Amino acid sequence: MPSKPAPIKKAAKKEPAKKEEKAPEPEPAPAPVAEPAPAEPAPAEPAPAEPAPAEAAPAPAEAAPAEAPAAEEPKPPTPPPPAEPTSAPVDIFVEDKNDTSVTIIWSQPENIGPSGLDGYTIEICKDGTEDWKAVTEDLHKSCRYVIKNQTTGERLKIRVVAVNAGGRSPPVALPEPVLVKEVADRPKIRLPRFLRQRYVAHVGDKINLTIPFTGKPKPVVTWTKAGQPLDKKRVNIRSTERDTILFIRSSEREDSGVYEMCLKVEDFEDKASLILQIVELPGPPASVKIVDTWGFNVALEWTPPTDNGNTDITGYTIQKADKKTGDWFTVLEHYHRLNATISDLIMGNTYKFRVFSENKCGISEDAALSKAEAKILKTGIEYKPTEYKEHDFTEPPKFTTSLTDRATTVGYSTKLLCSVRGQPKPKIQWMKNQMIIGDDPKYRQICVQGICSLEIRKPGNFDGGVYSCKAMNDHGEVTVSCKLEVKRGSTSHFKHKTFDTFGNLLEQKMEDAKIDTSGFDLYVTGCCLLTKDF
Repeated sequence: MPSKPAPIKKAAKKEPAKKEEKAPEPEPAPAPVAEPAPAEPAPAEPAPAEPAPAEAAPAPAEAAPAEAPAAEEPKPPTPPPPAEPTSAPVDIFVEDKNDTSVTIIWSQPENIGPSGLDGYTIEICKDGTEDWKAVTEDLHKSCRYVIKNQTTGERLKIRVVAVNAGGRSPPVALPEPVLVKEVADRPKIRLPRFLRQRYVAHVGDKINLTIPFTGKPKPVVTWTKAGQPLDKKRVNIRSTERDTILFIRSSEREDSGVYEMCLKVEDFEDKASLILQIVELPGPPASVKIVDTWGFNVALEWTPPTDNGNTDITGYTIQKADKKTGDWFTVLEHYHRLNATISDLIMGNTYKFRVFSENKCGISEDAALSKAEAKILKTGIEYKPTEYKEHDFTEPPKFTTSLTDRATTVGYSTKLLCSVRGQPKPKIQWMKNQMIIGDDPKYRQICVQGICSLEIRKPGNFDGGVYSCKAMNDHGEVTVSCKLEVKRGSTSHFKHKTFDTFGNLLEQKMEDAKIDTSGFDLYVTGCCLLTKDF
C-alpha cells in the first residue's frame, strides 16, 4: 500500500495539486478494516460508507490535516468465532454395579475447543428401545457417576454427552447393555499374620481384632467357638462390607479357645480360624518338703502348681529365711527342676524355705512354704585327711655322667669324676684293673650328692690302667669305666728335679759331717759320703 502514493507525488509539479492530494490521504485508513471482510461478507458493506465525509472535506483544505487522526479512532470490533461443541467423551466403562445401581466412569473429550466444557449429561434407555432419558437435571462436572434407583434384572443402555456453549457433543455409549445386578465375587478372608498363630492376652485385657475380607455382594459373616454360637454377652461381632471385628471388653480365661469365621456369598464360602489364649499369673506349688539335712546343706522337693495360669510353667524361685531374723533371701531363680539342694548354710541357724511358680505372665503372688524347719547342728567336725598312696621313689642305680678317658703326667695329681643316682642311696666302690682300691692312701675317694670323684695323688708310671666305679643298692648295680694313661715328663725337667734333690741331700750330709764345702775335693768327698748312704 505505501508504494502507490510515491509515484503520484513525483508526477505533481504545481503547489495547488499538492494541497488537493492531502485531502484523499484518509483513504488508506479504511483499508485495514476491509481485510477481515472475506470472513463475514455481510457486515463488510457499511465499510465504504465511512470515507464519504472524508471526500467532502476538500473545501476547507487547511482543516483536513487536523481531522485526519480523528477518523482512525473508530474501529469496528472483531466478531468472536462461532461456538463449537467438543468432541465425544472417551473410555467409558462400568466401574461397579449392584442390584439397584450402576457406576460408570469415562474420560474427558480429546478436543474441547475455545468454548470450554460446561459438564456432562448422562442418559439411559431400556434395552430394545431408543427412548433416551437424562438421569441428571443439571450438568454433571466429574467423570464418574452412580446411576441409582434402578430395577434389579433390567438391561440398560447408557451414554454420556459433553455440553458447552456450542451445544452437545456426539454421545459415547457403552458397547453393550448393562444388566442391573450385583456381580458375584468369591469371598476371601484376609487373616492378618499375627492371628495365624496363637494370640495371647492377659486376663482383663481388651480384645479388638479386625479381620478384612473381600467378596460381592456383601458376604454373610458368621462366628462360632468350638462349633457353638458365640455368647453375645461376652463377645461382640461387628461386620461391614470390607471387614469384621471381634470385640471383648474385658477378657477372661473362659474366653480362650478356637474361634471360627465363615464368609459366604451365594454358593461360595471361605473359612478361617484363630486361637485365643487368655493367661494370668500361676498359683503356688502344691507342696514343699525338706527331704534331708546334712552338714551345711538342705535337700528340697516340691510339686507343680494345680493352677498354671492357662499357660506353661517356665520355672521356680526358691527363697530361704533364718528363724532369728525372718528375712527372706532368694537362693535360686528361674529354676526348672522340682528338687534342689541349698548349700552354704550357717551352722547353728534354723531355716525355713518357700517356693514361687513362674510363667510367661510373671511370678505367682503366693508361695508354698515348707512345714518343717532345717536346723544346722553344731557338731564336732573331724578332719579326715584323704589317704594318698605313697609314691614309690625307689630305683636301681644309674650313672647320669660316665667316666671319661684321661691322660696325665708322672708326678701330677689327677681326678676321675662321674655322677650317679638311685634310691636308696647307692654304695660306691672304685676299682683299678678290676681290683678294689679300698683304703689305699694314694687315692682319695669322695661322693657328695651323687657326685663321685677319685683323686690319684702324684701318679707314677705304674698308676695307669683301667679304673672302674661301681654303684650298688638293693635294686641293682651298675659300673662305668675309663682308661688312665700316665706319661713321663721331659728329660730337662727330670734332670733339673733330680740334681735339685741331690744337691739338697748333699748339702745336708756335709753339714751333718761338719765338712767345709769350699773346694772341689771336699765336694767330691761329700758326694762319696752321700753315695754311701744310698
